Amino acid sequence: MTLAGTIWGLSPIPYKYIIHIPSLEVTAHRVFWSFVIFTGLLVMQGRLGLLASLLYSRKQIGIGMLAAGMVSINWLVFILAVQIGKTAEASLGYFLFPFFAVFMAWILLGERFSRLQWVAVAIAALSVALLTFGLGVTPWIAVVLATTFSVYGICKVRMAAGPTVSVALEVSLVMPFALAWIIGTEYLGWTGIVGRAGGYFGQNFVDTSILIFSGAITAGPLILMSYAAKRLRYSDGGLILYINPTLQFLVAVLVFKEGVTIWHAVAFPMIWVALCIYTVDSFRRPRISRSSSINATTESFTKN
Repeated sequence: MTLAGTIWGLSPIPYKYIIHIPSLEVTAHRVFWSFVIFTGLLVMQGRLGLLASLLYSRKQIGIGMLAAGMVSINWLVFILAVQIGKTAEASLGYFLFPFFAVFMAWILLGERFSRLQWVAVAIAALSVALLTFGLGVTPWIAVVLATTFSVYGICKVRMAAGPTVSVALEVSLVMPFALAWIIGTEYLGWTGIVGRAGGYFGQNFVDTSILIFSGAITAGPLILMSYAAKRLRYSDGGLILYINPTLQFLVAVLVFKEGVTIWHAVAFPMIWVALCIYTVDSFRRPRISRSSSINATTESFTKN
């Protein structure tokens, strides 16, 4: 989960180099090249039949379609945020995500938290509220990213398959749409929501390389997150992913030179304090208490 957060946190850097490519086209390439990586990996492992078996399960198809839809919207909005100079706001969305995760874990998965953990969540929530109030704008990018990623995480808990197979199912379900869009931009002049001409694949080495590389920086963290989601409490995993927005914010400020206000200087240390409190308290508890609910949920779903 830590490694997944680190890769995601640094991912704005390559996307900044291709801000001239429409966000929908970049997203389509993320889906397509992720599909190539996942199916290739399953072929090498001799497990392609597992993906085929999931396609015969209505329940798994339904969960997979919801997960695929959520993560595709998340990718699109994130890329759009980088392109329009809102990487810092995107980082706010991933700071919001753990609180959505805690709420969903409490309501849907029946997880319970200690007093110290609730104190940590309250401090972090206050910091995000302070930052939002101080900036004086409605952070729609942040809200969309937090919501879609939280729903996606719940879907991962409900998947009765391993990480590679489950993510392969997701990208397989949206790959036909992605491929259609790539063909449309390359040969039919489609412009999409931004009204800019696309078809940049194969035009030069940098653009083509980054579009292909987007599959790797997408597939890797998704596999890592899926693997971790089966072995951590959902809420614990969500708070570990604070690494992602922290690095995104640092990239936005130090690399992209986006503006920093006094509100950022106050809010972000509060978030780190909250994270330290929650993490220390989590490690004080027995391992089984941190993983029992997630394992019980997965086992129950698999039997059904």
